Amino acid sequence: MSSKIFLQENVPLAPLTTLNVGGAARYFLLAETEDDVINGFDFARQNDLPVFVLGGGSNLLISDSGFNGLVIRIGIRGVYENREVVTAAAGENWDEFVARCVDNDLAGIECLSGIPGTIGGTPVQNVGAYGQEVSETIVKVSCYERQTGDIVDLSNKDCGFQYRVSIFNTTARDRYVVLSVTYRLKKHREPRLAYKDLIDAFGSNKPTLKEVRDRVLQIRRLKSMVIDPDDPNRHSAGSFFKNPIVSAVEFERIREPFDEPIPHFPVGEAQIKIPAAWLIEHSGFYRGFALRNAGISTRHTLAIINRGGATAAEIVVLKNTIQNAVLERFGIALVPEPVFVGDFTAKN
Repeated sequence: MSSKIFLQENVPLAPLTTLNVGGAARYFLLAETEDDVINGFDFARQNDLPVFVLGGGSNLLISDSGFNGLVIRIGIRGVYENREVVTAAAGENWDEFVARCVDNDLAGIECLSGIPGTIGGTPVQNVGAYGQEVSETIVKVSCYERQTGDIVDLSNKDCGFQYRVSIFNTTARDRYVVLSVTYRLKKHREPRLAYKDLIDAFGSNKPTLKEVRDRVLQIRRLKSMVIDPDDPNRHSAGSFFKNPIVSAVEFERIREPFDEPIPHFPVGEAQIKIPAAWLIEHSGFYRGFALRNAGISTRHTLAIINRGGATAAEIVVLKNTIQNAVLERFGIALVPEPVFVGDFTAKN
């Protein structure tokens, strides 16, 4: 065991996730510096161990058998401002960062208020909500490259951002560890109003950044999408499925049997985004639906929750049940947003 890092063994991972589900890590390291990250990977290589990098634990499902390797939790902190360019370390709390930027009259991420997790997770999923995505403001992502052991800087273009997609969760999955993210924001600019509920809330008024942030937080609380210790829906991974994007022809096929209009949003040329929540609701599910200890939030059909004492296996059974129903009803394969960690093939 390296003398340069403090490793723990058999650390329960469930309390470190918002779903509060999953087994233990064989080895666990809280990395508070870049050197901790480097030394952690050195230890893993020397002992032939797989590595999982844990951030805020808000967008993952850990198997009941846990992770038979080294879990490195990124705890690097620090925020550095240079006028409109702000760099935040990967372990910084995302919503606290948004609040800081709003307080400093920096526009560009105000609609992303209330999203749980850390800075390091934002480029991975290209985090977005209410008309904004982090890809609109990210300038640079500083990373540890696992193959070479080098620290590298990736530009916005290098990251390959698309809807809920980046190289970090597709072509370069498990290649990089995010250490910090640099955002270019806009001083003294009006907030983004692209989401219907926000437009309706303010009408012809011109809200401040703080007013938009407060309204977004209110909307998210109504949907149990803000971590609240008193909320029975709090143990979730947020939106469990991505909103599917289909061709215009495919959308017409789906729309034809319905007398009611289907909510949808144009994406690029001849592509349509359909809310996954609408597809789930029209496949026989409802708010508060329960399957043993797993369930659907009582406030939002897109959130799968741990109702209390749920296992990862129970979460997966509900996930599969929803996916199968939507596929049978609409011919659409819903794609989960959370990362699945550990062995899900074994019976738990």
